[in-house]
Amino acid sequence: MHRRSFLTTATAAATLMGTRGGFARTPDRPGDGLLDRARKLASEPYNAPNRELPPPFAGLDYDAYRGIRPLPGRAAMLDLDDSFAVDLLPPGLYFQTPVIIDRITDTGIVPYDFAADLFSFDLRYFDEIPAKAPGAGFTGLRLRTPLNDPEHMDEFLVMQGASYFRAIGRDMVYGLSARTIALGSGDQGPEEFPDIVHLRLHQPGDTSERIEGLIDSPSLTAHIDMTITPGDDTRQEISVTVFPRETISTIGIAPLTTMYFKGPLRSSVGDDFRPAVHDSDVLVIKNGAGEMLWRPISNPARIQASAFSDTNPRSFGLYQSDRSFAAFQDTEAHYNHRPSAMVQPRGDWGKGAVTLIEIPTANEFMDNIVAFWRPEQPLEKGSEHRFDYDLVWTLAPASTEGAKILQARSGIDPIEQEALQYVVDFEGLPENAWPELTATDGAEFTDPVVLALPPAASSEDGTQASRTRVAFKLRPGNADLTNLRLVMRGAENQSLAPVWLHRWTRARDGGV
Repeated sequence: MHRRSFLTTATAAATLMGTRGGFARTPDRPGDGLLDRARKLASEPYNAPNRELPPPFAGLDYDAYRGIRPLPGRAAMLDLDDSFAVDLLPPGLYFQTPVIIDRITDTGIVPYDFAADLFSFDLRYFDEIPAKAPGAGFTGLRLRTPLNDPEHMDEFLVMQGASYFRAIGRDMVYGLSARTIALGSGDQGPEEFPDIVHLRLHQPGDTSERIEGLIDSPSLTAHIDMTITPGDDTRQEISVTVFPRETISTIGIAPLTTMYFKGPLRSSVGDDFRPAVHDSDVLVIKNGAGEMLWRPISNPARIQASAFSDTNPRSFGLYQSDRSFAAFQDTEAHYNHRPSAMVQPRGDWGKGAVTLIEIPTANEFMDNIVAFWRPEQPLEKGSEHRFDYDLVWTLAPASTEGAKILQARSGIDPIEQEALQYVVDFEGLPENAWPELTATDGAEFTDPVVLALPPAASSEDGTQASRTRVAFKLRPGNADLTNLRLVMRGAENQSLAPVWLHRWTRARDGGV
């Protein structure tokens, strides 16, 4: 069940819906090194890197690539200070773009020089190992710190492949990924994957490490500057500066990528002993108006895109909403320990849309979900734009005001086979709460009912939070999709909980 692959170019076949939003211009910051290089590089024609790998790194399958390991003291566990160490990652498999990696020291910038003999090779997959491999280079890095055990240097960040990176905090295992930039996700043309081509490690602070990256692609150059602080939650303070080589209307800022195969909403999508199989199951948005949106993600029959128009969003993220083993029943993949990731914009991001792309998948081995911010206005050729945000990797539930959404389930109505029964469970609603339901595209909902559930376990102060179930029936009729919206309201018509959103799409066999 170990799985981590890139989104395929099937993403590019999705048709984007909705408005696109704004951006913040970057001030000049002369003398920043990689930032200045990105700015200068954007004025030059794109020069594609050499992706032809020499032996022993060429033509590797998954198992053979895993058989290459950085040697401790040579390419692994290289001390940055007493608290941080770095591993340098080899080429092979998907990872073919060489990345320059260097480090700022008291005496200047020191490069890490690549050689094949910095790695060990599993003899089950390799015969002769040349000492040198001309044309090959590192493809990324992994950071370590005593995260879970003061005597052990645990990894907590990986940067490798295109502009991807992943992070974890204490007691987490790797799950969803982030990228510096997405280009063409949800567009009709092919998706473009900008490459990190240079990484620079700064001298660590007391509890954090700063990394800069130079990104290059046919359509743009970019610079990422991140300071990462590992802990119970791992937090990244990120600034991304974009320099378009051409006018770009399909950019994705702060993109998150995850996997969703199945869950209690349309659980019949896969015949699997596990009740849920996903790295994340809900997109949570706090929009610029302060409204909290709770949009469960899905494994649809066809590629689909949703856009949530906004001005200056406060946060958006992909969450794993249930942390119990019982929800997943998986002793190997540990889905209940995979992090949620939340983007918290800083400054003025202007008008745009949080955009969600959902791609069908037949298993758990492909990342099929992307969420990002898309500016309303295109980024013009020759311009310069900076986006600042925090990215938090956490096991904590989404912070909401008022009641919480616990879960949602659906299934075919046992009496009316062309209808679906939905239940949405809340915690903390008052007794007089009532549901406001809407459905689009000619679909109808009927028979809404509010039911009391057994209360939650007692908290430390002895109180028990009330739990409430809202049940209703959906009749899609002739619709192929419908967007549902459920708002729980109080006696004065005020909203009492996050707005629950759901897109129903017709099943692959044409049924509900």
